[in-house]
Amino acid sequence: MSKLNIKILHLDSNHPLLWEQLEALGFENYQDFTSSKEEVEAKIHEYQGIVIRSRFKIDKTFLDKATNLKFIARVGAGLESIDGDYANSKNIHLIAAPEGNRNAVGEHALGMLLSLMNKLTQANQSVKSGNWIREGHRGYELEGKSVGIIGYGNMGKSFAKKLSGFDVDVLCYDILPDVGDQNAKQVSLEELQQKADVLSLHIPWTPETDKMIDEQFINAFAKPFWFINTARGKSVVTVDLVKALHSGKILGAGLDVLEYEKLSFEKLFEGEKPEAFTYLLEAENVLLSPHIAGWTFESHQKLAQVIVDKIKHFYFPKEESTEQNRVTGIGGFFFKANDSKKLVEWYGKHLGLKTDQYGSTFWWKDNNGNDCSTQWSPFSENTTYFSPSEKQFMQNFRVENLEALLENLKQEGVTIVGEIETYEYGKFGWILDPEGNKIELWEPIDKAFQ
Repeated sequence: MSKLNIKILHLDSNHPLLWEQLEALGFENYQDFTSSKEEVEAKIHEYQGIVIRSRFKIDKTFLDKATNLKFIARVGAGLESIDGDYANSKNIHLIAAPEGNRNAVGEHALGMLLSLMNKLTQANQSVKSGNWIREGHRGYELEGKSVGIIGYGNMGKSFAKKLSGFDVDVLCYDILPDVGDQNAKQVSLEELQQKADVLSLHIPWTPETDKMIDEQFINAFAKPFWFINTARGKSVVTVDLVKALHSGKILGAGLDVLEYEKLSFEKLFEGEKPEAFTYLLEAENVLLSPHIAGWTFESHQKLAQVIVDKIKHFYFPKEESTEQNRVTGIGGFFFKANDSKKLVEWYGKHLGLKTDQYGSTFWWKDNNGNDCSTQWSPFSENTTYFSPSEKQFMQNFRVENLEALLENLKQEGVTIVGEIETYEYGKFGWILDPEGNKIELWEPIDKAFQ
């Protein structure tokens, strides 16, 4: 592909596919992993794009010097290290990649929770010290408990999905309406605080969430609870968290992020350790990790791919928005049932469907001989997954290019519901037809089911 005369400055190292695929698309790649912020500011006017991870804050001063900048792509989930309002005022497009590490975060949160409840760290250290203490390391089971999730976007949904096989009641709270799905029931904050045995944070750091988890917030919970934070450390008042650990209001804490982190997320703090942090280091019911929940070998590649795809879509939207990128087949049929579990068993026994906890998968081949799948799934009668539709069913159609299709549909005046969500088995979006029927659009990765 010919050069586009679009220069992109890479300020952090990332997976090589990011560089390689952008180059193949015709972009000009440049890197600078060592210069100071001021040195980068002196030359940033030469570039149309930036790819950054967490090296430094992109503030008003930086943006004023970036006179030719068209986009900033952060290889991560959040954009709080960028002055987003000022960038938007300059028509600079902001790109993040929460889809790329959502699975990693969900697995990490679950791993922390299971380790805490089963006292795995203490048990491991005890045995390695030559002890064999069983009663002192008796743990707790997740089954039958209520797990509360605050923030039900990419990360919260991933964690809820991981919990789907644990026979727990999953509740979610979010400032956006109608985000609940088959894995979590959306409730008010008050109801979540009344019922939760576990609290997991999956919120961005904003003025509204800064120091959100304080003494008053914690004491509003009706029961003692386990606490997991893989989101942002500055949303938690550590001194108040430590008080709750002392009193037993919080039974244990898994913290991948800390209030004391630098904004770059690359180091902790400088100087004397705060007393509250010293307590966290010494407490047996506290599990710490260095902001690595989304830091896996797999997410390293996924994050890079999401950034490439979004930069490509930013520059070539028309190329991707052809008429052929519409419906290619039926992806699934979903309907409400009084007892979905028993109904799945009935269809398996009497009609021979090969069923699992979600329903049944029908396999077929397209005109090119590729394996394709269609899902059949009964849902609980009180599911909110079909919302805002009040119908008893929801259709799912397979599509070739979801982002391009939704953009076309938006221009055509079709009602779009929510935001695109990405899983290992594809991308999903939702629309309403003129009669209020919710339609799920699926850009599939069928091999994930095999």
